[in-house]
Amino acid sequence: MDMHFPETPAEHSHLSQSSWHAAIRALDHHLERCAEGPLSPERLSCLRYFWLDGLFSAISDNFYVNFITLFALAYGATNGQVGLLTAIGSLIGAVALFPGARTAEWLGKWKALVVWTGGWFNRLALLGFVCLPFLVTEPSLAIAAIIALNAWRAFMGNFANPAWTALVADLVPRGMRGRYFGSRNMAMGLAALVVAPVAGQLIKAFNGWQGLPFLGYQVVFGLAFLFGILGTLSFLQISEPSRPTLEIQKRQRGSLRQAIQTSPGFLGFVISAFIWNLALQIAAPFFNVYLVNQLHGTTSIVGLLAGVSSFFSLVGQRVFGRLLDIKGALWVQLITGLLIPGLPLAWLFVTNPWQPLLINAFGGLLWAGYNLSNFNLLLELTPDDQRPVAVALYQTVVFVSAVIGPLLGGYLADTVSYKLIFGLSGIGRVLGMAAFLGLTARAAIRYGKGLPARSAVTVRS
Repeated sequence: MDMHFPETPAEHSHLSQSSWHAAIRALDHHLERCAEGPLSPERLSCLRYFWLDGLFSAISDNFYVNFITLFALAYGATNGQVGLLTAIGSLIGAVALFPGARTAEWLGKWKALVVWTGGWFNRLALLGFVCLPFLVTEPSLAIAAIIALNAWRAFMGNFANPAWTALVADLVPRGMRGRYFGSRNMAMGLAALVVAPVAGQLIKAFNGWQGLPFLGYQVVFGLAFLFGILGTLSFLQISEPSRPTLEIQKRQRGSLRQAIQTSPGFLGFVISAFIWNLALQIAAPFFNVYLVNQLHGTTSIVGLLAGVSSFFSLVGQRVFGRLLDIKGALWVQLITGLLIPGLPLAWLFVTNPWQPLLINAFGGLLWAGYNLSNFNLLLELTPDDQRPVAVALYQTVVFVSAVIGPLLGGYLADTVSYKLIFGLSGIGRVLGMAAFLGLTARAAIRYGKGLPARSAVTVRS
């Protein structure tokens, strides 16, 4: 008779290590396929740990981002306080960008800045959320603390953003960016699909257990902190690429004028981004509000629409990741950017809560390609020696539009109609793409920016 003996702790540990090593080997093999040529062991290691940082950070974010507003509501927050939670986070995030860029230039070492501010200090806010119910019992003080902690996290995350973007440009070879970021974003999207529903169930299961009314939130924020630390530890394994021109960069200490003058098409990219994102934010917060208030949709339908969008976003990452390397970031940006304005215009013809399923399917696909190409264009259009300050300018413009747009959209929705803001959003996106075509695309083609790697080399030579 066969007999089965339980595994010893040592055997279980050995199996776990073997599975981990097998997963790492599979990831390395995948990354090597993404590259056009052989990767050095050091470069492969950096790409591996940057990929893992993205995965762990996405898991952390999806335990947190969707539930911080609900955490405030659980303390009795008003609509005005919820608005403050979002607005202050956006404003503080915008304020952090230029100091972050200047600090990156002053230090000259971008990895350390990202690890300390975007890694350790940023994620201390999550630990603060875990401890909050034990430290503060007065609801008004708790809501104020939630707003403050969220603002702290926004400040630290955006303080690191210019240095992070500059480091990524050095870390990921241009010829494999489409496939690499497509793969990384797909893993992050899968994490979002799995983690957000699990987090919701955990909150429902643990809230009120043992007389602790916020225990469910504390559990998911604790998990967000732990996975965030795994992301930071992964990022620590990355070797910062050497930059021979570092001393020249220190002497130049990039100014905005230099960043604009030394990168054809970049100013147009910033201007078109402001128009595009302003048009986007006029309507973006109000699609689900319209669905529920005007079309009598349910939260289940809202969840289903989000799931459809997420699923097709994963498809889009795979499709456009390959197309970006073949056709170039500029081509993908033009194709997706010219089609996306049709999405809010399609909402003008929606008459029941199920019809947006098709809109969200196309939206998930197109936005995956747009965001992927937009990030790659940001890397290519910003000058190497002025990248932190150039990224700070671009992100500041995006954040400012994210503050103005919802305020304008909310006023027009209340005083006129939702359909007006949907129509304005579509028209504004068309204007944004017109500005991109006129101010950025022609200059980018002339100087070989946003083209496939081989074509870009030919144009520049």
